[in-house]
Amino acid sequence: MSKKYLIEIGTEELPARDINHALEQFKKNMTKLLKEERIDFEEIKVYATPRRLTLIVLGLDERQSDLVEKLKGPAKRIAFDDEGSPTKALMGFMRGQGIDISSTYTEDFKGEEYVYASISKEGKSIEAILKESMAGVIKNINFPKSMKWGGKNIRFSRPIRWIVSLIDTEVLGFELEGIPVSNISRGHRFLGASNIEIKNADDYVELLRDNYVIVDQSERRDIIRYGSERLVKEKCGNLQKDEELLEEITNIVEYPTPIIGRIKKEYLELPADVIITPMKEHLRYFPVLDDKERLLPYFVTVRNGDEDHIETVIKGNEKVLGARLEDAKFFYMDDIKKPLEDYVEELKNIVFQDKLGTLYDKTKRIEKLAVKIGESLEVGEETERNASRAALLSKADLVTKLVGEFAELQGKMGMEYAKVSGENEIVSLAILEQYLPRYSGDYLPTTTAGSILSIADKLDTIVGLFSINIHPTGSQDPFGLRRKALGIINIILDKKLNVSIDELLETSLYIYVDVNGIAFDYNKVKDDIMEFFKGRIQNMFIQMGIRYDIVDAVVGSDIDDIYDMKIKADKLTRWLENENSSEILTAFKRVANLAEKAPSDHVSKELLTEDEIELYEKYNNLEDKIEASINKKEYDEALDLLGSLKDPIDKYFDKVMVMVEDEDLKNNRLSLLKKIYDTMREICDLSKIVN
Repeated sequence: MSKKYLIEIGTEELPARDINHALEQFKKNMTKLLKEERIDFEEIKVYATPRRLTLIVLGLDERQSDLVEKLKGPAKRIAFDDEGSPTKALMGFMRGQGIDISSTYTEDFKGEEYVYASISKEGKSIEAILKESMAGVIKNINFPKSMKWGGKNIRFSRPIRWIVSLIDTEVLGFELEGIPVSNISRGHRFLGASNIEIKNADDYVELLRDNYVIVDQSERRDIIRYGSERLVKEKCGNLQKDEELLEEITNIVEYPTPIIGRIKKEYLELPADVIITPMKEHLRYFPVLDDKERLLPYFVTVRNGDEDHIETVIKGNEKVLGARLEDAKFFYMDDIKKPLEDYVEELKNIVFQDKLGTLYDKTKRIEKLAVKIGESLEVGEETERNASRAALLSKADLVTKLVGEFAELQGKMGMEYAKVSGENEIVSLAILEQYLPRYSGDYLPTTTAGSILSIADKLDTIVGLFSINIHPTGSQDPFGLRRKALGIINIILDKKLNVSIDELLETSLYIYVDVNGIAFDYNKVKDDIMEFFKGRIQNMFIQMGIRYDIVDAVVGSDIDDIYDMKIKADKLTRWLENENSSEILTAFKRVANLAEKAPSDHVSKELLTEDEIELYEKYNNLEDKIEASINKKEYDEALDLLGSLKDPIDKYFDKVMVMVEDEDLKNNRLSLLKKIYDTMREICDLSKIVN
């Protein structure tokens, strides 16, 4: 007969960010335990509220399955003496396994007879297994930040106050640092009972519901989502979609009741971000929008409780928001008393990084780097002016009062203040877009000026930190340099920018010397950054679904033009679908294996034998055509031309011995192969392709 096991870890209020990962570990740890202990079960369900992590195992077997182990002992020739009596070797084996001679038998193993023993182990009861193991299951739930409390030798996100452990109707006790383990749970901190006796595991969910705790987070999420949408529809509005905020609110309430409040009309004159940011980031309110995505004078929040005295709660939330928006309005009105450019000088008082100077220094570096990027992309004069102007103003909003109070508004307020100051739309938008993308999957800059500024800002940070020997190590990346590098790569690919990373690094490194006077090993720093970008490019291409060997073939030592590498990867992927590509690859791998031994690519025609002339002339006839295709980025066409060398290459290796004793002859033959190999490398290294 199957059983149902319930365990609830009761805690002080858990941080919302910790809950989902803790549930994943809880379920994983329990699943691992049951499988290792040979206990069958039907399903494991996990639930969480701010004050509890709950796991329920359904269809749990009563006992472990019995185990029959086959154990190999000594060889028969040393297990028995001449009279057939057990030797010390066999006696030791039997003693170690706790068996007698009747439990042994012999069996052939690789042509020789060995002694074996079959040992049956009766399965333990589920109660015995869980009693021994549940403390470990709980201790193995880890958190980014954990704590100890009350002298206990256990770490957890927040103190554990109680544990419910119940198999069907029976309490399953175990020892965990003196924490009470029983069938007593607790309800909502203010509305429910402080002691809830759970007599049967089947009653758990409903008993908690009766005490104002909805343990199923999916149910709470639906109550919040659909209840909020119903409220805003009554106001002819739409809830601003924000799954992260919805998830956070779900994890901070036990009994959700959505409510809707009003925003005073006077505050709606502020830029929308000035209103939305305090609502979402500080108060966890949902903004309400009309069908054109314009802010309506309403907000939705979620009460952790029932509907009693709901009007009082609504007024309280309106008052709290009003105070926040009053502060925001005061800061905003004070900030716009002078144009954004007037704040630039104040950046001299804010340190960007101790060894890299102030934000003013960073602004000057970004300006120069933006000019270089614009020149590399051959943008028009207007775009160049816009990018340069946006670079000058890019960090000015960081010294305004509003951004000082609400740091999340950096860039957004830069854009708003630029508009108020009379800057054009492109310059204003570029100031915001410098921070894009902020995370994986985020929006990318829409303007060329914004793309230039974003690349310049991110590259300046990467180069600066590498120059003072601060760079990501293992899983540590406190300055988000990997994210910044991926941002640069994403922008380049999205905008199809043919820009030289090598030249940009050279410029950025020089600017640091010029503006900040920093001394560093130029070649080492540059090589380290190029290798850093190479790793990010490889990972991104693989995540795009490009085969790892194709990535290796196109991402070689030269990673100068990222967009060009993506074109090569795509065209190589399609080219490899050709029927004869495998045979061509084999031929070029033979070329590559020897070409690396060549001292140069200079070929003396007079040293060529009749058997070598065909390959030499065929290559010479194709060289200009291949180069022309490469210059047009018609890499598939170039690969087809290279592929036509397959037969001459095969004939060459059939008839010509390359590694002869005559040094001049050997080097000349190697040089011919190197010429072909070097041309191939302009597209990719076909020798890296697995066929």
